[in-house]
Amino acid sequence: MERERFGSRLGFILISAGCAIGLGNVWRFPYITGEYGGAAFLVMYLVFLLILGLPIMVMEFAVGRGSQRSIARAFNELEPAGTHWHKYKWVGIAGCYLLMMFYTTVAGWMLAYVPKMASGQLSTGGAPQAQAVFDAMLAEPVECVFWMALVCIASILICSLGVQKGVERITKAMMIALLAILGVLVIRSLTLPGAGDGVAFYLLPDFSKIFASPDTFFEAAYAAMGQAFFTLSIGMGSMTIFGSYIDKHRTLLGEAATIGVLDTGVALATGLIIFPACFAFGVAPDSGPGLVFITLPSVFEQMWGGQVWGTLFFVFMSFAALSTVIAVFEGILRFAMDEWGWSRRRAVVVNLIAIPLLSLPCALGFNVLSDVVMPGVGDIQTVEDFLVSSNIMPLGSLVFVLFCVGRHGWGWKNFLAEANEGEGLKFPVWLRPWMRFGVPVLVVIILIMGWVPIVGSWMG
Repeated sequence: MERERFGSRLGFILISAGCAIGLGNVWRFPYITGEYGGAAFLVMYLVFLLILGLPIMVMEFAVGRGSQRSIARAFNELEPAGTHWHKYKWVGIAGCYLLMMFYTTVAGWMLAYVPKMASGQLSTGGAPQAQAVFDAMLAEPVECVFWMALVCIASILICSLGVQKGVERITKAMMIALLAILGVLVIRSLTLPGAGDGVAFYLLPDFSKIFASPDTFFEAAYAAMGQAFFTLSIGMGSMTIFGSYIDKHRTLLGEAATIGVLDTGVALATGLIIFPACFAFGVAPDSGPGLVFITLPSVFEQMWGGQVWGTLFFVFMSFAALSTVIAVFEGILRFAMDEWGWSRRRAVVVNLIAIPLLSLPCALGFNVLSDVVMPGVGDIQTVEDFLVSSNIMPLGSLVFVLFCVGRHGWGWKNFLAEANEGEGLKFPVWLRPWMRFGVPVLVVIILIMGWVPIVGSWMG
C-alpha cells in the first residue's frame, strides 16, 4: 500500500503547528506568564524554546522522515541490528492514549463554553457567576461525558477520511479560522481603554520580579523550561508521524522553526488578548488555572459586545484544542496501521470505542469519581497529565536525542544527513556537543524536578 502524503507544505506546517498549538499555549501559557511577572518570564521561555524545544523537534521529524514510518516502526527501520530502541514505541503510544484520556475532557469543556457564552449564561454576575457555571458543569457527569464523547467522535471521524481529505483539509480550515479569530481578538483587546498597562506588563521585562530570591528564580526557570519543552508536543511520537508524511524538498530545521514561530506566535498573541483586557478592567493577571474559565468571562462581561467577543474567544480555544486532538488521533490510528497492518477503517472502529471508554475516568473524575486521588499529585486528570507531561514526554525526548547523537543509535551523521536534505536552514554541525550533553542534562532536570514536590509531600 502506498504511503499517504500531505497535499502541500502548508498542510504539513499547519497540521504540525495544530498539534503543537493546544491548551498549553492558550490556557497554560498566559496564566504562568502572569504568575511569574510577565515579560521577564517570556524572555526565559523563548531562550529555552530555542536551545531545547526546537532541536528535539527536528530530531523527531528526522526519525519520521528517515524511516517513512510512525513511531510504531520508525526505530525498527533505523536502529542498528541487535539494539532495542524500538521498545520505546510502547511507551510512546501509551503516552498518546494517556494524553487523550484527559485532553478530550478539557477540549470538551472548551466546546461546552461556546454555547454557554453565546446564550448569555456567563454575561451577568461577574466572577461568582462564572465560578458557579464552571462548578456546575464539572459536577454534572452527563454533561462532561457528552462533550468529551462529542470531541472523540468528531475527531476520529475526521481522521477516518484520510490524511489529505480529512486531517489536512479540516485542520487547515480550523487553523486558518483560529488565526483569523485570534487577530480580531488581539485588535479588540489592544484598543480597550487602559490596555497599555497590560501590554507593558507583558512585553517590558522587569527582571527584579524573577531575581527577588534564588527560589523565585529557579521556580521561574523551571516553569519556562517546562513550558518551552511541552508546548511543541515532542517526545511521544506525534511529530514522528508528520515527519513520515512529508517529502525531502526542504530541511527539517527550517520547517521546525516555522512551526515553532507559529506555535509561539499564537501563545504570545493569546497573552495580548488576556493581559490588556485584565488591566483594562482591573482583574489580576495571575489568577492561575481559572484565568480562562472564571476570570475572562467576567472580563468579557464588562466589554462592549462582550458576549460576541467571549463566544469568539471560546471558538478559538475549541479550535486550538481540537487541532491537537485530531493530530494525536492520527498518530494513534497510524500506529495500528504500521504495527499490525490494520486498515484505516479497522483502526477507526476500534479507537472509536476505545478512546471514549478510556476517557471516562477523567470525565467522571470531577463528580462521580471525585474521591479518587493520588497522594501528592491530585485528581484523575492531574495524575494523567503528570504521567504524560512530567514523565513520558521528557523520557521520549531523551530517547530521540540519544538515538540521534549516540554511537549505538541511528547516529549523528545519519541524523544530520536526513535533517539537512533539501533547501532551507541547515542543522549546525557544531551543535553536536550541546545535543549530546547539554540537552540530555536539561531533560533529566525536567524529569527530576517533576517528582521533587511529590516525593517531598510523601516524605513529610
